Amino acid sequence: MRIKTLPLGHLETNCYIVTDENTLECAVVDPGDESNTILNYLEDNHLKLREIFLTHGHFDHTGAVETLLEETGAHVWLHEKEAANTRSEHYRFFAPDNAMYYGEGDRITVGSLTFLVMETPGHSPGSVTLMCGPALFTGDTLFRDSAGRTDLPGGDMETEMASLRRLSALEGDYEVYPGHMDGTTLERERSVNYYLRYAGSHP
Repeated sequence: MRIKTLPLGHLETNCYIVTDENTLECAVVDPGDESNTILNYLEDNHLKLREIFLTHGHFDHTGAVETLLEETGAHVWLHEKEAANTRSEHYRFFAPDNAMYYGEGDRITVGSLTFLVMETPGHSPGSVTLMCGPALFTGDTLFRDSAGRTDLPGGDMETEMASLRRLSALEGDYEVYPGHMDGTTLERERSVNYYLRYAGSHP
Protein backbone atom coordinates (compact mmCIF):
# COMPACT_ATOMS: atom_id res chain seq x y z
CA MET A 1 0.00 0.00 0.00
CA ARG A 2 1.30 3.42 -0.98
CA ILE A 3 -0.25 6.58 0.50
CA LYS A 4 0.32 9.95 -1.15
CA THR A 5 -0.68 13.11 0.71
CA LEU A 6 -1.71 16.18 -1.30
CA PRO A 7 -2.60 19.29 0.77
CA LEU A 8 -5.08 21.09 -1.46
CA GLY A 9 -6.96 24.39 -1.55
CA HIS A 10 -6.67 27.50 0.58
CA LEU A 11 -7.45 25.47 3.72
CA GLU A 12 -4.77 22.91 2.78
CA THR A 13 -7.12 19.99 3.21
CA ASN A 14 -5.28 16.68 3.05
CA CYS A 15 -6.27 14.58 0.06
CA TYR A 16 -4.95 11.02 0.22
CA ILE A 17 -4.35 8.75 -2.74
CA VAL A 18 -4.16 5.16 -1.52
CA THR A 19 -2.75 2.70 -4.05
CA ASP A 20 -2.50 -1.04 -4.38
CA GLU A 21 1.04 -1.14 -5.77
CA ASN A 22 0.48 -4.52 -7.45
CA THR A 23 -2.56 -3.57 -9.54
CA LEU A 24 -2.13 0.26 -9.56
CA GLU A 25 -5.78 0.55 -8.56
CA CYS A 26 -6.35 3.37 -6.10
CA ALA A 27 -8.82 5.27 -3.96
CA VAL A 28 -8.88 8.99 -3.30
CA VAL A 29 -9.88 10.13 0.18
CA ASP A 30 -11.30 13.67 0.47
CA PRO A 31 -10.50 15.37 -2.85
CA GLY A 32 -11.09 18.88 -1.57
CA ASP A 33 -9.79 21.02 -4.42
CA GLU A 34 -7.35 21.25 -7.32
CA SER A 35 -8.69 18.40 -9.42
CA ASN A 36 -5.87 19.00 -11.91
CA THR A 37 -3.28 18.22 -9.23
CA ILE A 38 -4.99 14.94 -8.40
CA LEU A 39 -5.49 13.96 -12.03
CA ASN A 40 -1.87 14.78 -12.87
CA TYR A 41 -0.67 12.53 -10.05
CA LEU A 42 -2.91 9.70 -11.25
CA GLU A 43 -1.68 10.06 -14.82
CA ASP A 44 1.99 10.43 -13.91
CA ASN A 45 1.86 7.23 -11.87
CA HIS A 46 -0.39 5.28 -14.27
CA LEU A 47 -3.03 4.79 -11.58
CA LYS A 48 -6.61 3.59 -12.04
CA LEU A 49 -8.99 5.46 -9.76
CA ARG A 50 -11.75 3.12 -8.60
CA GLU A 51 -13.31 4.79 -5.56
CA ILE A 52 -13.60 8.25 -4.00
CA PHE A 53 -14.17 8.18 -0.25
CA LEU A 54 -15.47 11.20 1.69
CA THR A 55 -14.90 11.32 5.43
CA HIS A 56 -17.61 14.00 5.54
CA GLY A 57 -19.35 16.47 3.27
CA HIS A 58 -17.80 19.86 4.07
CA PHE A 59 -16.86 21.90 1.01
CA ASP A 60 -13.12 21.82 1.68
CA HIS A 61 -13.15 18.01 1.44
CA THR A 62 -15.35 17.64 -1.63
CA GLY A 63 -14.51 20.38 -4.15
CA ALA A 64 -12.82 18.17 -6.75
CA VAL A 65 -15.32 15.30 -6.66
CA GLU A 66 -17.40 16.30 -9.67
CA THR A 67 -14.42 16.65 -11.99
CA LEU A 68 -12.87 13.39 -10.82
CA LEU A 69 -16.11 11.54 -11.46
CA GLU A 70 -16.35 12.98 -14.97
CA GLU A 71 -12.74 12.23 -15.83
CA THR A 72 -12.32 8.77 -14.32
CA GLY A 73 -15.71 7.08 -13.97
CA ALA A 74 -14.96 6.24 -10.32
CA HIS A 75 -17.64 5.86 -7.62
CA VAL A 76 -18.07 8.34 -4.79
CA TRP A 77 -18.92 7.12 -1.28
CA LEU A 78 -20.16 9.08 1.74
CA HIS A 79 -22.43 8.68 4.74
CA GLU A 80 -26.05 9.45 3.90
CA LYS A 81 -26.22 12.11 6.63
CA GLU A 82 -23.59 14.11 4.72
CA ALA A 83 -25.65 14.33 1.52
CA ALA A 84 -27.46 17.60 0.81
CA ASN A 85 -30.69 17.95 -1.16
CA THR A 86 -29.66 21.26 -2.69
CA ARG A 87 -26.39 22.87 -3.75
CA SER A 88 -27.08 25.82 -1.45
CA GLU A 89 -26.26 23.81 1.68
CA HIS A 90 -22.73 24.93 2.52
CA TYR A 91 -21.85 22.24 5.03
CA ARG A 92 -23.07 19.15 3.24
CA PHE A 93 -22.20 17.60 -0.10
CA PHE A 94 -24.60 17.75 -3.03
CA ALA A 95 -24.24 14.12 -4.01
CA PRO A 96 -24.77 12.93 -7.60
CA ASP A 97 -27.55 10.47 -8.33
CA ASN A 98 -25.10 7.56 -8.51
CA ALA A 99 -23.43 8.29 -5.16
CA MET A 100 -22.90 5.29 -2.91
CA TYR A 101 -23.74 5.49 0.80
CA TYR A 102 -21.70 3.64 3.40
CA GLY A 103 -22.05 3.17 7.11
CA GLU A 104 -20.73 1.36 10.15
CA GLY A 105 -18.97 -1.90 9.35
CA ASP A 106 -19.08 -1.61 5.57
CA ARG A 107 -16.01 -2.86 3.72
CA ILE A 108 -15.02 -1.61 0.28
CA THR A 109 -12.20 -3.21 -1.65
CA VAL A 110 -9.81 -1.50 -4.03
CA GLY A 111 -7.54 -4.07 -5.61
CA SER A 112 -6.20 -6.05 -2.66
CA LEU A 113 -6.90 -3.22 -0.19
CA THR A 114 -9.92 -3.23 2.10
CA PHE A 115 -11.34 -0.07 3.66
CA LEU A 116 -13.44 -0.55 6.80
CA VAL A 117 -15.94 2.18 7.64
CA MET A 118 -16.24 3.40 11.23
CA GLU A 119 -18.92 5.97 12.02
CA THR A 120 -17.26 8.76 14.03
CA PRO A 121 -19.76 11.65 14.12
CA GLY A 122 -19.36 14.84 16.11
CA HIS A 123 -17.60 17.23 13.76
CA SER A 124 -20.55 16.55 11.48
CA PRO A 125 -23.47 14.10 11.76
CA GLY A 126 -22.13 11.62 9.21
CA SER A 127 -18.38 11.84 9.71
CA VAL A 128 -16.57 8.54 9.25
CA THR A 129 -13.09 7.18 9.84
CA LEU A 130 -11.72 4.77 7.25
CA MET A 131 -9.41 1.98 8.38
CA CYS A 132 -7.14 0.35 5.82
CA GLY A 133 -4.47 -1.96 7.18
CA PRO A 134 -2.36 0.06 9.64
CA ALA A 135 -3.84 3.38 8.49
CA LEU A 136 -6.71 5.47 9.87
CA PHE A 137 -8.10 8.24 7.70
CA THR A 138 -9.81 10.32 10.36
CA GLY A 139 -11.05 13.33 8.39
CA ASP A 140 -11.79 16.18 10.80
CA THR A 141 -12.49 13.92 13.79
CA LEU A 142 -8.93 13.52 15.08
CA PHE A 143 -5.89 15.69 14.39
CA ARG A 144 -2.33 15.74 15.59
CA ASP A 145 -2.58 17.37 19.05
CA SER A 146 -6.21 18.33 18.47
CA ALA A 147 -9.72 17.28 17.44
CA GLY A 148 -12.44 18.47 15.12
CA ARG A 149 -14.42 21.61 15.84
CA THR A 150 -18.08 21.16 16.71
CA ASP A 151 -19.40 24.71 16.30
CA LEU A 152 -20.50 24.28 12.68
CA PRO A 153 -24.09 23.23 11.80
CA GLY A 154 -24.59 19.59 12.77
CA GLY A 155 -21.59 19.49 15.11
CA ASP A 156 -21.94 18.16 18.63
CA MET A 157 -19.22 18.08 21.29
CA GLU A 158 -20.65 15.16 23.29
CA THR A 159 -20.88 13.07 20.12
CA GLU A 160 -17.36 14.09 19.13
CA MET A 161 -16.05 12.95 22.51
CA ALA A 162 -17.75 9.58 22.07
CA SER A 163 -16.08 9.16 18.68
CA LEU A 164 -12.68 10.09 20.09
CA ARG A 165 -13.24 7.61 22.92
CA ARG A 166 -13.94 4.93 20.35
CA LEU A 167 -10.75 5.68 18.43
CA SER A 168 -8.73 5.75 21.63
CA ALA A 169 -10.02 2.29 22.53
CA LEU A 170 -8.78 0.64 19.34
CA GLU A 171 -6.27 -2.08 20.08
CA GLY A 172 -2.69 -1.48 19.04
CA ASP A 173 -1.23 1.43 17.15
CA TYR A 174 -2.23 2.98 13.82
CA GLU A 175 -0.88 5.60 11.48
CA VAL A 176 -3.30 8.54 11.61
CA TYR A 177 -3.96 10.50 8.43
CA PRO A 178 -6.07 13.54 9.41
CA GLY A 179 -8.01 15.97 7.25
CA HIS A 180 -5.61 18.84 7.94
CA MET A 181 -2.04 19.34 9.16
CA ASP A 182 0.58 16.67 9.75
CA GLY A 183 0.00 12.97 10.23
CA THR A 184 0.60 11.23 13.51
CA THR A 185 0.08 7.90 15.25
CA LEU A 186 -2.74 6.79 17.49
CA GLU A 187 -0.32 5.85 20.26
CA ARG A 188 1.21 9.31 20.21
CA GLU A 189 -2.20 10.95 20.41
CA ARG A 190 -3.23 8.70 23.30
CA SER A 191 -0.18 10.03 25.15
CA VAL A 192 -0.22 13.77 24.34
CA ASN A 193 -3.52 14.79 22.76
CA TYR A 194 -5.63 16.48 25.45
CA TYR A 195 -8.92 15.75 23.68
CA LEU A 196 -8.19 12.10 23.13
CA ARG A 197 -6.88 11.68 26.67
CA TYR A 198 -9.95 13.40 28.12
CA ALA A 199 -12.32 11.32 26.02
CA GLY A 200 -10.54 8.08 26.95
CA SER A 201 -10.70 8.83 30.66
CA HIS A 202 -14.37 9.97 30.75
CA PRO A 203 -16.59 7.09 29.61
